[in-house]
Amino acid sequence: MHLDPLAILTAFGLIFLAELPDKTMFASLAMGTRMRPLYVWFGTSSAFIVHVAIAVGAGSLIGLLPDWIVKLVSASLFAFGAFMLLRNGGGDDEEENGTRTVTGFWPVYSTAFMAVFISEWGDLTQITTANLAASNGTWSTAIGSAAALMSVSALALLAGQFIAKRVPLKTVQRIGGVCMLGLAIWTVVEIFIG
Repeated sequence: MHLDPLAILTAFGLIFLAELPDKTMFASLAMGTRMRPLYVWFGTSSAFIVHVAIAVGAGSLIGLLPDWIVKLVSASLFAFGAFMLLRNGGGDDEEENGTRTVTGFWPVYSTAFMAVFISEWGDLTQITTANLAASNGTWSTAIGSAAALMSVSALALLAGQFIAKRVPLKTVQRIGGVCMLGLAIWTVVEIFIG
């Protein structure tokens, strides 16, 4: 098992920026107002780990293809991610409805797990994780991606209201979109110079 610190940081940075304005952050924030935050974090983190494992598995299969095809697919996925982040502001997707308070570890854990597990299928961060795993290594990508997703969930639970009131989410999305566009361009350049 080879761990590349740069690949870990790359995965962490990209996934963190892509997940910040995501509906899952708002769901975590909403659940944290009605449920015990630590229990919510355990549930969301477990769901994120499952999604990272699935994405990394898909990415390692992609990695069996010839290098130029992998880079072309990676560039396309990065470009798609940039488009998704830059096309419009994303809005406020606080989809947690109802006001019932849930207590106890297992009810909170399972509610948080299912909310994230269902909403993250085919999400930009899952696609990006698969993409990074194909080109940057399985374990490094898994560690960076999981740490980023778990950090965003913790951030939403601990300081989500502060971020929502003071940092425009469109700004975060634009930074993430520009980073992904830059990676798409760089990946295409690598096809011709590599």
